[in-house]
Amino acid sequence: MSDWIVVGRITGLYGVQGWIRAFSHTQPREGIVDYCPLYLQSGGEWRPVELQEARLYGSGILLKLGGYDDRTAATRLVGCELAIRREQLPPLAPGEYYWLELEGLRVLTVDGLELGRVERLFETGANDVIVVAGERERLIPFIRGDVVKRIDREQGLMEVDWDPDF
Repeated sequence: MSDWIVVGRITGLYGVQGWIRAFSHTQPREGIVDYCPLYLQSGGEWRPVELQEARLYGSGILLKLGGYDDRTAATRLVGCELAIRREQLPPLAPGEYYWLELEGLRVLTVDGLELGRVERLFETGANDVIVVAGERERLIPFIRGDVVKRIDREQGLMEVDWDPDF
């Protein structure tokens, strides 16, 4: 598992004073500003950047990064990813997981049938959903206790109560 966790992406420019528009992967989206430092990927390398200011903007967030004081300087940042180091994540309570810790786990039914691997997770209004990639893609609700019976990160598996034909 990588030491780097991508928490956002620079999607555009805002104004003439070096502000950038970013899409944040954090929940809530403004949570991206809680990480210090943020790291910017440029030329295949991660380097720390100083976050000077931030504002919510539509479905994204506006960021003012140190060293980028005009639109021309900020232009080369568009498309770059923003990340943190894994150790910057706050600790979780026992039994809680970051989604990235679940990605790649083997998914087995309670009867031992392998369905594939957790490719990703996403939110819906009702509950989170696990995308399992195997011989076909399955969307399984992430409902602890009812559907997701067991998660064992050490063994790299998730056990689900799920009909393999569904």
